[in-house]
Amino acid sequence: MAHHITKAVIPAAGLGTRFLPATKAMPKEMLPVVDKPAIQYVVEEAAAAGLHDVLMITGRNKNALENHFDRVAELEATLEAKGDLAKLERVNESTDIADMHYVRQGDPKGLGHAVLRAKMHVGHEPFAVLLGDDLIDARDPLLTRMIEEQGKRNATIVALLEVDPSQIHLYGAAAVETTDEDDVVKITGLVEKPSPESAPSNYAIIGRYVLRPEVFEVLENTPPGKGNEIQLTDALQTLAADDSKGGVYGVIFRGRRYDTGDKIDYIKAIVQLASERTDLAPELNPWLKNFVSTLD
Repeated sequence: MAHHITKAVIPAAGLGTRFLPATKAMPKEMLPVVDKPAIQYVVEEAAAAGLHDVLMITGRNKNALENHFDRVAELEATLEAKGDLAKLERVNESTDIADMHYVRQGDPKGLGHAVLRAKMHVGHEPFAVLLGDDLIDARDPLLTRMIEEQGKRNATIVALLEVDPSQIHLYGAAAVETTDEDDVVKITGLVEKPSPESAPSNYAIIGRYVLRPEVFEVLENTPPGKGNEIQLTDALQTLAADDSKGGVYGVIFRGRRYDTGDKIDYIKAIVQLASERTDLAPELNPWLKNFVSTLD
């Protein structure tokens, strides 16, 4: 029986070593993308899909995440006294997005372990998992589409992106079969970060999942895999082989995605988003064109 989905889980316990020294004292999820931290885009995406109950899986030195989504009475009072209502509204946006909850991962045992930490909060209902390194453009409602398919099929749903075969080793790769929907495939197998030669396809799993609660029991019995970590991909492989639990389906995403987990892609994301902002584009875009023309 399908359930209405209300909860989102956002793993945010990583150390962000690729962005050192910027992340030495600040969570990588708080790095700004134009003028909002990356994590706020992810929470806004969950809320836009109707998921207003958000559990964030955090770790040590991640207090800034909780502070960002909490009220700051002194700052609010100062802005109100100055009559700077536009900035006050921007500050309050992060406070009012969703009902936020937090739990620490504890031991860094991988993404599967982080998801397992959500078991007590989620209970016995389907839920969404959103990874903070993947930003999905608000104009492309991927998560809403995935939730629709979960309700229709009562299955586990993952997001798939067709990538260049030379890049598939950076992702989990899916073996797929077609369905009656152009953008939906049935997943028959999953491999974590395969070589291009051994990959079952060039469909890569990206950081959006809508999971049935049975995933918790599977994760509890999943041994450590690559990197000696409990891999969510391994648990999904188990579910894909068991149609009694609904199987696993993939929604193929063909929209706009920004990867903030890589330095170059992080810079690209800022430039792309800023160049489309009505308040920034008139000044930024002519400068960009002139700057690009000077490059050798």
